[in-house]
Amino acid sequence: MVYYNRYTLSLLLACTACQAAPSHHGDTQIVWGACDPSAVTDASLSCGFLDVPLDYHKPSAGKARLAIVKANATGERQGSVFFNPGGPGLSGLSELSTPVIKEFLLNATGGVYDIISWDPRGVGNLTVPGEIFCFDSAVEHAAFFNGTIELTGIEETGNFTDPADVNALLAQAPIMQKKYEELGQKCLSSPSGKYLKYIGTAATVRDIVSMANAIDGPDAPINYYGISGGTIIGSYFVNMFPERVGKVVIDGVVNPVTWATQKPSILWSQQLLSSDTVYKGLITGCALTGPAGCPAASEGDGPLDIDAKFQALLTAAHDAAVANSSVLISSGILRVVLLNELYGPVLWDSFMKEGWTQAVEIVKGEAPANDSLAKWSETSVRPNSRLLKRIIPNDSPPYSTHAIQCGDAIDLYGVTMEEQFKGIIDTTRNISHMFGSYWPSQAYLCAFWPVRAVERYKGPWNKKFANKIIVASNVYDPVTPLASAEETARELGEDAVLVRQNGFGHATIAEPSACTINLLAAYFANGTVPAKNTLCEVDADYEIFSGVTTADILAHLPSVDV
Repeated sequence: MVYYNRYTLSLLLACTACQAAPSHHGDTQIVWGACDPSAVTDASLSCGFLDVPLDYHKPSAGKARLAIVKANATGERQGSVFFNPGGPGLSGLSELSTPVIKEFLLNATGGVYDIISWDPRGVGNLTVPGEIFCFDSAVEHAAFFNGTIELTGIEETGNFTDPADVNALLAQAPIMQKKYEELGQKCLSSPSGKYLKYIGTAATVRDIVSMANAIDGPDAPINYYGISGGTIIGSYFVNMFPERVGKVVIDGVVNPVTWATQKPSILWSQQLLSSDTVYKGLITGCALTGPAGCPAASEGDGPLDIDAKFQALLTAAHDAAVANSSVLISSGILRVVLLNELYGPVLWDSFMKEGWTQAVEIVKGEAPANDSLAKWSETSVRPNSRLLKRIIPNDSPPYSTHAIQCGDAIDLYGVTMEEQFKGIIDTTRNISHMFGSYWPSQAYLCAFWPVRAVERYKGPWNKKFANKIIVASNVYDPVTPLASAEETARELGEDAVLVRQNGFGHATIAEPSACTINLLAAYFANGTVPAKNTLCEVDADYEIFSGVTTADILAHLPSVDV
């Protein structure tokens, strides 16, 4: 079955040699001034706008407008470093105004560069095209998906070995396929719909070049730091414009080849390769600190005792949801919340003290959900992937992340929801017992998304760069595993140098490491390229739980599966 209507088929154009198109369009300068306080809370930052083509290959398509933010260098300025926080779909304006992000970037670049970020196409309310909304309100969204797993998550126990759980999920396949097909058309007919074909990574790369031309000049090397989804932008950039590559770091790496050439659902399953190990880090830290520092621990508990309590909580939530689909917290919701918390070890202590306790009370029916665990997944401030706080009238969930990934995705004619659900079952059984059933994820919508970007970069991926770049990764990352960084470094070729940080969380910013910071600062400030496969340790005095360091957790990490 074909899921694209006849007029959107003409939009499905893939490009394999996109570097041929120029990117010196748009305004020639940016006028810096005070920032809009609804988007940027740090008064020391400067903001401006730059007009760029909606379609760099078709000027008659009109203009886009980029909202840009700048943090000034603290030392003698050597140039600019462009920063994208990932998502895809996170706001660069919001992220750079976060003190921990700004401080990290200024330190990691040696203080000698202005840090430039921006809200990419489809993000925020100042860039045009801005945030992608397909519903007018949260109420409309909830009504549209009422009675489906979109609101409750997927219920399963025992690594999806229970036939009843399998049958229940597969029974939802035709329902969710119809909903996602309708959703795709709803997004296309929304006010955002006319912009969907102009949203994608190739266009964002060209926007970076346009910004760099305006700020540093058309011949200047372009410096870049990308985290998570921002690593896709970095990998595309160094191959689309290899001659412009300056100092580039991609940190918490999504494999660009898989992103551009495989089904998004396959990519997502690969991204969960280390998530169970990071979960083991959480429960190990809880056991080591004991009941005084972690309410889930009893005296003498080891990591697997804590895991048994998590499994019992998930089973209780699962059974309650199967008996009554309107329960306050399902096991599916708990898994989503828990994976989100694994991004930042800085939050593990508070999550176990507050989130765990509250979850137990809610599942037991001893506490209301008006102050429920949902707050953890919606408002937790993770140091590397902070959920956005934007002043936008529409309170429905945005679809910016979906628009970006699906715009980049390969054509997925004939892919069914049943096929994808079977993939989820397989991922849960064979890759991540804890999080293989994570739902919803934008990866599963792309088969039914009605548009692809007018420009999609498909490689090659091993161009000769003007300068060497750094590919950085935590050894234990819940959503961008070290294996992804290793494979990406191999794909990018001899000009890519792998750097590992021996810790937990999403991207190296998740835990402090003087080794990593000094290495990055030397690279940016002096051009010192680290040795390949350098391994940096997390700071020895950094405690994840009271009295428990990263090294302590690594030394006691269980070898058995959870």
